[in-house]
Amino acid sequence: MTRRATEHESYDAVVVGARCAGAATAMLLAWRGLRVLAVDRQPFGSDTLSTHALMRAGVLQLHRWGLLDRLAAAGTPAIRRTSFHYCDEELVVQIRPRDGIDALFAPRRTVLDALLVDAARAAGAEVVHQTRVVELLRDQRGRVQGVVVERAGGARTALGAGIVIGADGLRSTVARLVGAEVEHAGRHASGVVYGYWTGLGLEHTHWYYREGVGVGAIPTNGGATCIFAGTSGARFRDEIRPDLAAGHRRLVGECAPALAAGLTAERQAGRLYAFAGHPGFFRRSWGPGWALVGDAGYFKDPITAHGMTDALRDAELLASAVASGTEQELAGYQSRRDDLSRDLYDISDRVASYGWTLEEVRELHLRLSREMNREADAVLALDGGAAAPTAISRTA
Repeated sequence: MTRRATEHESYDAVVVGARCAGAATAMLLAWRGLRVLAVDRQPFGSDTLSTHALMRAGVLQLHRWGLLDRLAAAGTPAIRRTSFHYCDEELVVQIRPRDGIDALFAPRRTVLDALLVDAARAAGAEVVHQTRVVELLRDQRGRVQGVVVERAGGARTALGAGIVIGADGLRSTVARLVGAEVEHAGRHASGVVYGYWTGLGLEHTHWYYREGVGVGAIPTNGGATCIFAGTSGARFRDEIRPDLAAGHRRLVGECAPALAAGLTAERQAGRLYAFAGHPGFFRRSWGPGWALVGDAGYFKDPITAHGMTDALRDAELLASAVASGTEQELAGYQSRRDDLSRDLYDISDRVASYGWTLEEVRELHLRLSREMNREADAVLALDGGAAAPTAISRTA
């Protein structure tokens, strides 16, 4: 049951979740002069499951916002080419300079999320960690007007908001509380296990494919390389999940035996992480007094490593809509998001089936490349093509 709004401290926007989608949204709203609070249930700088890789549109966003140099300064390696391995065939793709971008990046979430939170605070937003939303406040017509938050220790506070934005991930509390229905659901869900190894000498990303298996090697912060291995959801549950270490070795050995030879125990940094998979979806992402962004509103299988890029893109689409102050613009946000996402979503769902041949998955990657170029063009068009960090400025 939700409470009705009463007299309490109030914000123009309360953003629930302060990772890449939520922190970016809070920053952009604060730049536009709104009074913003972002809350997150996890500690500042904590890690989370991630695909690591930022695609061109995501890197372009950070460049436009004046944050890319800070990401590089945090020790995130520049990636200037990527290799696709289809069985024994290797296709090398150079990252060509465009729109001020000459490299891609794959940051640890401990780095990227903290950088965006710092930027949100510098823009004027309040960001509070180890705080979760437990209820929504509503007016007599049922419009969302705020939240009840619970801080570490159990103290609860009611906070008013012109809009409540759920940026709280796949299993969003805000989506559940507002009853945001799934408008389209995917058919497939892959399982993934990954970890970090040092001393591999890899300077760019490698993506390996054999029928039924996919493996990635992604250079990231601290001189480490993220090595992920994915397969169908059924095989993951039956064969890989019971013993993640043995399953990881088996999948990497099947798909990329030369890479597997270098993954010694001495080089492994930390434990393995696993994601058992979840079918993708598009949720209704706006309503009276609320909106959803990031995985809360739109989730697709991580096999195409596009989630963080989508989150940054959609943060700006939503911030522009919220700043307009009209529900028509919120509806337009969802329509624009869906238009830019539909083909990316369908491709990801197909790759996640692991029912393709090498010829078919190669064609899917070509389609993916075309869609990513369209997405980058759309990001540039958000400010008329300007790529300078001052393209978006805070209003008085």
